[in-house]
This record gives sequence, C-alpha cells and structure tokens, in this order.
Amino acid sequence: MTDSEIEITADLVRELLWEQHPDLAGLAIREVDGGWGNQMWRLGDELAVRMQRMAPTPELQFKERRWLPVLAPRLPLPVPTPVRNGEPSARFPKHWTVMTWVPGEPLDRAPISRGDHAADTLAGFLRALHVEAPADAPTMSDRGGHPKECTEGFERFLRAVDPGAIAADVRAVWDDAVAAPEWEGPPVWLHGDLHPANVVVSDGTLSGVIDFDSIFADDPAWDLAAAWVLLPSGAASRFFNAYAHADDATIRRARGLAAMKSLFLMSMGQAGDRGLPGGKPAWGPAGRAALDRVLADGLT
Repeated sequence: MTDSEIEITADLVRELLWEQHPDLAGLAIREVDGGWGNQMWRLGDELAVRMQRMAPTPELQFKERRWLPVLAPRLPLPVPTPVRNGEPSARFPKHWTVMTWVPGEPLDRAPISRGDHAADTLAGFLRALHVEAPADAPTMSDRGGHPKECTEGFERFLRAVDPGAIAADVRAVWDDAVAAPEWEGPPVWLHGDLHPANVVVSDGTLSGVIDFDSIFADDPAWDLAAAWVLLPSGAASRFFNAYAHADDATIRRARGLAAMKSLFLMSMGQAGDRGLPGGKPAWGPAGRAALDRVLADGLT
C-alpha cells in the first residue's frame, strides 16, 4: 500500500494522538467533508487535525506552521493557527498538524446574505493581510505573477468549460487584464487561494478564512479577485472602496484573474458531476455565478 492509499480514519487519528499528544486523545473526533491535499478532522470543539493526504510533500503544512502564527495575531478574522505538530511514524508516514478550529459553514454550502457587511469584512481582512512580506516569505511557481504569465492556464480552463455565447466577453476581460500594467509595489502577503470552500460564513456574512497552504507573497490582485469570486452581485464596488489601496491597473488584473478562477471552479464542478477524482460538484454553480459577476461588474 502506497502512502496515498493509506485510509485515514477516526481510529487512526486517535492512535496518532495517543502516541504523540496523549492529552488531546480523549477529545471527540469527527471527519470534516472536503479537502484534497490534506484531510481535516474536527477535534473537540476548538481544534482540528490536518492530515497530509494527496499533497506530495509536507511543504504546504510546513508553510502554515511557519507563517500562520506570525500573521494570525494581526488579522481581523479567525484563521486556523497551528498548536501542535504531528511527525511521521510507523502508523502514518506523513506529517499532520493540530490547529485551531474556525467555526462557520464554507461559502460553497452557505450563501452570503449580508453583502455590504461581507464586502467591508473582506476588505478589512485583506488590508490587514496585504502588507510587505519579508525577504524569506514563500513564493509560488504557478501563481502570483502578471496575468500574461498565466495565459496558457486561462486558455485551458476556457476550453474545458466552453462557456458558449459569453466566451468572447470572458476573453475580453482576460485580454484587458493582460494589457494592464504590472504590479510595481513590493511583494505583499497573500492568502493565494480565496475561493468559496476556503472561507466560512456565519449569520449571512464572512466569519473566517481557512486553508492557508498556498500562502505566498506577490501581487495583491491575486487575492483581490475575491471581490467577484466570493462576494454577491453588486458588492465589488463597495469592497474596493473599503479596501482603498487598489489602483485601476490592479483592479483590471484582479478582474481577469477572477475570470480565470471562475473557469477553474466550473471545471472542478464538471469533474465532480462526472465522478472524477478531486471533482467538486458544488463548485460548478459557484464558479458560474462568479463568472456572471465578473462580466456584469467591471468597475472601470
């Protein structure tokens, strides 16, 4: 049996806790739906266990262990913070981490009903996050640069989804992003993967941000795409007014990246509808709704 074929069960999680953190082993353990590279298990009321599953290396967990304790204290929304490290063992030859639990329902399962509040909340969160990163901050090879560097990915998602009559409009948004000036500021901290499964909702508004394994430093436009990907129709303008630090070029890049991310969500939804590994059926409607918002609200 290969590492990727190891079945992660509640019994296995409890055995690992008894081995390495016995003071936590008596807490209730419940599986959390979702996750791909890492599988989550709820641990009691306030903690979770993040188990490396399909992720090929532990580097993503190492990033969270290294940087979330640095960033979390200055962020205005709850984020998962590592509290214990789990090391590879005979029972489970991969890394795992005990983290704080962020309450709420993922946005792909619970909609935002308080759009203005959510726009202000997201803007405040990203203002606090988007500060100049230190020289040793992580980078990403497949994201973070100017949209022109991602044209191959955009084209691949566009072909996979084939949005029909709106394809020309989607391509126009992308072309405008590619033509926008580059980011000239210093690399800033980014969540890097803001989509409906990576934020949680309570009382109709954003209440937490999760899954920071893509955290890196670069152009803020990569996170600002969330104005269309996460927020309901008509909220993008309020978001950018509240964020207050995005110039026209950054908004154009962000809108193009939002189009690409929407196509990605739609492609993942298609894979889920077909029963393919890693597919997410709920992401298809979320991606199409986001793409409609991108086309309806250009802000410029």
